[in-house]
Amino acid sequence: MMNGLTVAAAQRCVIETMRRLGTESVPLQQALGRVLADDVRANRDQPPYDVSAMDGFAIRSADVANAPAVLEIIEDIKAGDMPQKVLAAGQCARIMTGAPVPQGADAVIRVEDTHAQVDDHVQIAVTVKSGNDIRERGESMRTGEVVLAAGTEITPGVVGMLAMVKASSVLVYRQPRVAILSTGDELEGLDEPIDANKIPDANSYALMAQVQALGIEPVLLGIARDDPDHLRGLLQRGLQFDVLLVSGGTSVGVHDYVRPTLEALGVQMKFWGVAMKPGHPMAFGVAPLTWIFGLPGNPVSSMVCFEQFVAPALRSIMGLAKLHRATVSVKLARDVKHRPGRTDFVRVMLSKVADERLATPTGNQGSGILHSMAMAEGLMVIPAESKGIAAGEMVTVQLLDGTGFQGESGGEW
Repeated sequence: MMNGLTVAAAQRCVIETMRRLGTESVPLQQALGRVLADDVRANRDQPPYDVSAMDGFAIRSADVANAPAVLEIIEDIKAGDMPQKVLAAGQCARIMTGAPVPQGADAVIRVEDTHAQVDDHVQIAVTVKSGNDIRERGESMRTGEVVLAAGTEITPGVVGMLAMVKASSVLVYRQPRVAILSTGDELEGLDEPIDANKIPDANSYALMAQVQALGIEPVLLGIARDDPDHLRGLLQRGLQFDVLLVSGGTSVGVHDYVRPTLEALGVQMKFWGVAMKPGHPMAFGVAPLTWIFGLPGNPVSSMVCFEQFVAPALRSIMGLAKLHRATVSVKLARDVKHRPGRTDFVRVMLSKVADERLATPTGNQGSGILHSMAMAEGLMVIPAESKGIAAGEMVTVQLLDGTGFQGESGGEW
């Protein structure tokens, strides 16, 4: 087991142990955010024939070589109709967007480039080349070709493509089953009476929301008291899940029973302690069926550690390629002190002044000040070797908007 790893080394240690959990078929309506486990092939040409890209007139380009030219309208073709006539020289067909191009036509003129005439005739005001404003058969996809590769994240656009190929169900990688357990006699449950001597259990619910933001519905195991037998029972239950998040009890106090109990249950601890602030007591281990994350008891520390280690791990299990929060480079609005030795994640708000994007710390950065996380739009990363950052310097900020992820963490932290 390793202690005091850098953030980057600890992240690599976590990701290297991750694996996918097999596949399952889900209805298309529930596929958003999942990852395709198999290639998807086109089941038809799309469009199935040459269609008009505009509302206008289907014509023979040769007939307008010396525009303006007056042509006879012999047919109206709406989307969903099939043409009934073949164009001859001097003829055209009124056509709507998406409607099939009639035989004999090789171009479409948009209605804005025409002038209506009497007796079913129209004047074409411009010259066009063959193929103008025609979407050719198979332009979007051709029968049998791979239109979506395995490993593709299912976004709204991908859902549209799946519907286009009539995929009412989709084979995706299975999501991990996640359990969350808080520990400590000092904690007060959400449904328990207010006790002035206790601390509300915010960690379980903050972690629950972070997991839900990744598209996973976790199970809350409650609060394990500082009693080895009670803790052991709840940990045994948690080890039936794919991922177990244990909040609190990862320090080295005499009543911190999490570590010895996990080890007694056969968990192999990979590391215990990361050179970061907040979150130094962060721990990670593996069991035959479960990945275990020991998160600090302070709520901000717990949430920051989730973003650095748990979120990338869960996304890896789900088959996603982009594991880490997206980062941006912005200017620091005011001086921030830093003692070298640990990577610091400072909660910041983002603003824009005179076309410059600025990061401003959310106030008191204590690991127990949950308000600093509630107000944060990002985590400013201060490298371990830094002696402080002056206002106006460029800094790296991990965005916490819940949508943006990237392949790399953004730095050797």
